[in-house]
Amino acid sequence: MTDNTAPAAPASPTPVTLLGTGAMGTALARAWLAAGHPLTVWNRTPARTAPLAAEGAAVAAGAGDAVAASRLVVVCLLDDASVGEALDGADLSGRDLVNLTTGTPGQGRARAAWATSRGARYLDGGILAVPPMIGDAESGAHVLYSGSRAVFEEHRATLAVPAGTRYVGEDPGFAALHDVALLSAMYGMFAGVAHAFALIRREDVAPKDFAPLLVSWLSAMSPTVHETAERLESGDYTEGVVSHLAMQVAGTTTLLRTAEEQGVSAKLLTPYLDLMARRVADGHGDEDGAGLIDLLVRAARA
Repeated sequence: MTDNTAPAAPASPTPVTLLGTGAMGTALARAWLAAGHPLTVWNRTPARTAPLAAEGAAVAAGAGDAVAASRLVVVCLLDDASVGEALDGADLSGRDLVNLTTGTPGQGRARAAWATSRGARYLDGGILAVPPMIGDAESGAHVLYSGSRAVFEEHRATLAVPAGTRYVGEDPGFAALHDVALLSAMYGMFAGVAHAFALIRREDVAPKDFAPLLVSWLSAMSPTVHETAERLESGDYTEGVVSHLAMQVAGTTTLLRTAEEQGVSAKLLTPYLDLMARRVADGHGDEDGAGLIDLLVRAARA
């Protein structure tokens, strides 16, 4: 991986073409305009480019015209199909195409092959931010990039204007893979948070009082991420285990009974609890939770 370590600014701001001026595209555009980059924009609904035109962006009549305006072409559209439709017929030869449209690893790889066959160099990206975070150096916004390392290194300073950058590999599907993996972990956390608040919802417990306890507990548990990574790389799921699966599974009845008493559905918990029970039934009760990952992978391949 390559971190964003304050790349040196180019002698003069690089011209940028941006296809797509929805909420995220507009935030990206404003960041580049504020940094002095000549910017050409296009959107399927032309009226959405008007605010950016008023701020100094050039508006292209068509996507092909926009592509022709700059060597660096950034795409931020609804989905992969929209990218194909917008660029159909555009001359991509000699262009550096940076695709920030949300997609899957497979779509990233296919789009890279598609772009390369049309004479472009390709970089795929996954945005780890919401629009208000873009352009704010203190927000923690990041974009994950994969594909052509040469494109990333050449345009790194320009790409770092809206958000921090992290290069995750030559495989053009890796940006989307990392993006979705991180988002999946986020939603898993959201599910646990939702269940926790549901348990106290009907009691005389103020959510604002409970929230600091919840944040503190989740923060205390976060180092287990590193422990899991080490176990996956070593292949040893039992050494130094403090709370093994058999012990945890024995305690799940309390979780489920409490949910029932509180009138709360346990459907956000039961898929994970069921995996734990299955792993124990398979003879791995002395492990921690790392083995559940292998169980998930095998289930997906079955």
